[in-house]
Amino acid sequence: QVYLVESGGGLVQAGDSLRLTCTTSGGTFASYAMGWFRQGSGKEREFVAAIGWSGKSTNYADSAKGRFTISRDNAQNMLYLEMNSLKPEDTAVYYCAAERDRPWDTPSFSYEYDHWGQGTQVTVSS
Repeated sequence: QVYLVESGGGLVQAGDSLRLTCTTSGGTFASYAMGWFRQGSGKEREFVAAIGWSGKSTNYADSAKGRFTISRDNAQNMLYLEMNSLKPEDTAVYYCAAERDRPWDTPSFSYEYDHWGQGTQVTVSS
């Protein structure tokens, strides 16, 4: 059982940057594919980015390509999401998630993930 805790969210202005962190414990971090999802108010949860166990394979939603970077540090059991050029439409609760069955993969559907954090709020003002 892996436990996930997100941090790094906050209130920023359009064009600013934020770095989200997902701290993990209770499992072998390198055994999981990891992902970031977000859910805006009144919206469905949507995929943002995913990374395979080695960090070499990544996958991004179109909305994140060129602005967001997902990375991981297996030695520190940490997952990151670097977000640049933030827009008001990026406002959402951001969740990290872990997928155990195919750690080499970069899944983009929420049902593929086994474990979730509690989320961190990101608010981007215009």
